[in-house]
Amino acid sequence: MKKILRGFSALALAASLALSGGQIAAVTQAQPATAAVAVAAKKAAPAVTIRKIPNKTVYGSAKVKIKPLVSVRKGTKATSKRLKVVQGRKILTRSATSISLKAGTYKVTTTVKYKVGKAKQRTISKAQTLVVKKKAKKAPVSSTRIKGKDCPSGYPVKGNRTGSNKEWKYHVKGQRFYTTTVPEECFKTTAAARQAGYRASKI
Repeated sequence: MKKILRGFSALALAASLALSGGQIAAVTQAQPATAAVAVAAKKAAPAVTIRKIPNKTVYGSAKVKIKPLVSVRKGTKATSKRLKVVQGRKILTRSATSISLKAGTYKVTTTVKYKVGKAKQRTISKAQTLVVKKKAKKAPVSSTRIKGKDCPSGYPVKGNRTGSNKEWKYHVKGQRFYTTTVPEECFKTTAAARQAGYRASKI
């Protein structure tokens, strides 16, 4: 009788171990799938990404227009894109879709309101420092040096230096010696010629 009881106990223990092993195997097999889902969720792009507005360059007193730089994932709708711009202690705008800025340093905060599917509206913000650099504007070219007696197109005023360069005169079309004058410089306007030191020819 004792032998029969010991036999049943051994069978029960074996069955228990077999079931436990199956459960352990099932858990072990399920783990990689769960990890894969977690990795995929981690790699998914955010619904909204606010990108940094690059620094700008302007000439003289000119201004440059800036606006929010935002990337929106498929299935997401941006309902509002706004800028808050502060220079020093002065708030230039609290909520604008765009703004024109002159040279200077600014603190710019981009705020985006968005919805993903039917979910409630969410808000995301990002602050940055924006520098608008000032660059000197090149002066327009008003004269050009040439070879020969004909001025190039766009520079009709002939600047001529006579008498060992002691007398500088300019000639315009229609004057007596215009066609025969060999210029040292040609100018766009008579004002440019006078600024360079030439005087008007009397004939």
